Amino acid sequence: MSFLVRFGVSLEKELLKKFDTHIKKKKYTNRSEAIRDLIRGNLVMEEWQEGKEITGSITLVYDHHKRELVNMLIDIQHDYHGIILSSQHIHLDHDNCLEIIVIKGKPQMVEELYGKLKSAKGVKHGGISMATTGKGIL
Repeated sequence: MSFLVRFGVSLEKELLKKFDTHIKKKKYTNRSEAIRDLIRGNLVMEEWQEGKEITGSITLVYDHHKRELVNMLIDIQHDYHGIILSSQHIHLDHDNCLEIIVIKGKPQMVEELYGKLKSAKGVKHGGISMATTGKGIL
């Protein structure tokens, strides 16, 4: 069972104004929720930095007409089958595809996979979304 603890925070007036603006932009209902979100975000980053088991997704946008690119991307994914949970292929238009690859494993392996995929000739854009397995975060 989780217990709420109240504590005070001292901030410069201008920093608090900027934080309140951020809260409004992001549609948080209150400062507490925004602070919790910031803390959790930092804890996720720590999991990645410390080499703990993590999860996330890799996204790629590429021209599927590029010679041998699709086969290369599939071959790379097969080499990392141990950390790939799922993938989804979306046809954006006649030429472009979006690939979403859900991963779970050690950050070093995930980053290695991401590097190989995004650097493949014909990949127009790549992104990685860091997440947590949730085991160490409330």
